[in-house]
Amino acid sequence: MTVTTELGTATCGPTTPTPRSPGAALLPVVGASTQVPLFDGTTRTYANLDYAASAPALESVAARVTEVLPLYASVHRGAGYLSQVSTALYEASRQTIARFVGARPDDVAIITRNTTDALNLLTGCVPAGGRVLVLDVEHHANLLPWQRLDATVLPIEDTVVATLAALERELAASSYALVAVTGASNVTGEALPIADVVRLAHDAGARIVVDGAQLVPHRGFSLEASGADYVAFSGHKTYAPFGAGALVGRRDWLDAGEAYLAGGGAVREVRAGKTVWTTSPARHEAGSPNVIGAIALAQACEALAALPAGALAAHEGRLRARLVAGLEAIDGVRVFRVWADSADPVGVVAFSLTGHDPGLVAAYLAAEHGIGVRDGRFCAHPLLARLGAPEGAIRASVGVGSEVEAVDRLVAAVRTYVTAGPAARYTIVDGCWTVADDPRPLIQIHGLSGLAATAAACTPAPLQPSAP
Repeated sequence: MTVTTELGTATCGPTTPTPRSPGAALLPVVGASTQVPLFDGTTRTYANLDYAASAPALESVAARVTEVLPLYASVHRGAGYLSQVSTALYEASRQTIARFVGARPDDVAIITRNTTDALNLLTGCVPAGGRVLVLDVEHHANLLPWQRLDATVLPIEDTVVATLAALERELAASSYALVAVTGASNVTGEALPIADVVRLAHDAGARIVVDGAQLVPHRGFSLEASGADYVAFSGHKTYAPFGAGALVGRRDWLDAGEAYLAGGGAVREVRAGKTVWTTSPARHEAGSPNVIGAIALAQACEALAALPAGALAAHEGRLRARLVAGLEAIDGVRVFRVWADSADPVGVVAFSLTGHDPGLVAAYLAAEHGIGVRDGRFCAHPLLARLGAPEGAIRASVGVGSEVEAVDRLVAAVRTYVTAGPAARYTIVDGCWTVADDPRPLIQIHGLSGLAATAAACTPAPLQPSAP
């Protein structure tokens, strides 16, 4: 990647390691060898199976951040040498991020905090009176912002074919400006075929925004190839957890829409009684931008883009298939699916154990096996209710840093739970399951006040958990 400024040409690019074996990580991530304490006094390498919530940083991303921190300064209006360097790096990162999602020449990339931030930004850019259509399969980030515009929420059907037919009927019956759709479910990894949704939306005169939070880091995505109008995604799910995300798409709505934040950098002229806003992307990036976050996200995009064609999908596909097969072989385990005819899900698997609280199972996996998973309703309450799990489920998710050992460890741990039960005694503290009188020592790091503080921050389950 190169960018030319008053200083000349700046160049940056990752070094991509070669995968070691089919069961090994595809790219090295920070924390892959971190040891965590178990309740019995031993330690174990942490098995991070919670990529769908927040993925670890790539080692190349951490190295890039360390490299550029000494060069950090204010951007866009600074005359100092480092200000010009930082500006060049920031704008080069914007170009890389846009290129990673196949932006068209006239598209614009806006640096945001995350997917939620990006989608909220877009709500202020839908033309006045324009109606929005969204499905009930969505993450709250792609549902709640549109409710402010009184969006129509279309219930999904039991199959992809039937859901597409329902979508087509709704688009024919009413006029919509925008269709909002997930690129991959954060609950099951499934999705509607984007190309078909784009065709239906465009045939009806509507635009489409893709929630790419779970798609972009795991399968890649192209605005130009798909025909979609906008895509939003997060750095913290794309191996760059430094507080940046992006909204990329067609310029006209973004140039005409309400400025997302009122502040410096978003304006051309300010007088006592009048403000003239500038165009995108600056129009929506008031205040000092997250320069380091943007650079980190761009580095992650370059590292993922440098992988051999198909390597990412093949890696995650192998791990997901192994996980699903292992779980389905255990009595009492249900693996959730949204559609009977869906294909090519990303590496996200939600499951439940009949008669067992998901929070208890997750606490057991952490305390007795060093496994990190997610439990609850995953900010997708309508979908969990539709799947028959209003009390929540357990979610395991993989990515470029995942290895087969973690998957096998999870399957073995769930089998042990079903056949022998937990070895520790568990109790509910502030709505969360935890080991009673937890003996695990704290990691010696400044600012860690205790695992109890983490438990206190948990959101209580919607229903009172049953005792183990």
